[in-house]
Amino acid sequence: MKILLLEDDYLYKETIKDFLESNDYSVDDFDDGLEALDAIYSNSYSLLLLDIRVPRKDGYEILKEIRENDIQTPVIMLTSLTDIHNLSIGYELGCSDYLKKPFELKELKYRIDYIIKTHCFKSSTNEIKIDELYTFDLQNKTLLKDGKIIDLSAYEKLLVSFLVQNLGYFVSLDTLQNVVWEGKDVTYADIRMCVKRIREKSSKDFIINKKLVGYKIG
Repeated sequence: MKILLLEDDYLYKETIKDFLESNDYSVDDFDDGLEALDAIYSNSYSLLLLDIRVPRKDGYEILKEIRENDIQTPVIMLTSLTDIHNLSIGYELGCSDYLKKPFELKELKYRIDYIIKTHCFKSSTNEIKIDELYTFDLQNKTLLKDGKIIDLSAYEKLLVSFLVQNLGYFVSLDTLQNVVWEGKDVTYADIRMCVKRIREKSSKDFIINKKLVGYKIG
């Protein structure tokens, strides 16, 4: 999962980035609003973390511009502001959540997991072409191989759907546990077995794993 982080406090930015990367997220970090905006237009991000008070173009201005240009990437605003009027601006412009600084890094992780759960399964395009053989229908959570439906269980569908939403990026076992299984009492072995069953129904290389990192499709 690729995240853009905009924060002009160097130490705070590095702390957040190190934490996110330790949780297997890919992070592009910026301390300048215009540079961050250019990156948003040039790259595909799963989530934007935007500080409000940054040089050249503040977080609200960035949020307003990307929504006007129909970029619907989820946004969490990072702010030390407590004024209710200022908080309402972000929601009116289309942010997904706020985090008031200072915040616990664990809270940030919980907020990101929630955003993933509520937003990342949504897509304006129902069918995602994975490669020459495989296509996934996000709305019906249906995996097709050469146009033929592969019969998946409920959790197998959810797992494939989530990995397709993060196509090309590794997703950790912790994230899969929290999002796909919603924190239920499921072990890493159970998740690995679910992946094994999907591979048996598709191909051994359909889901790729990297030791101590996680799983990905594509």
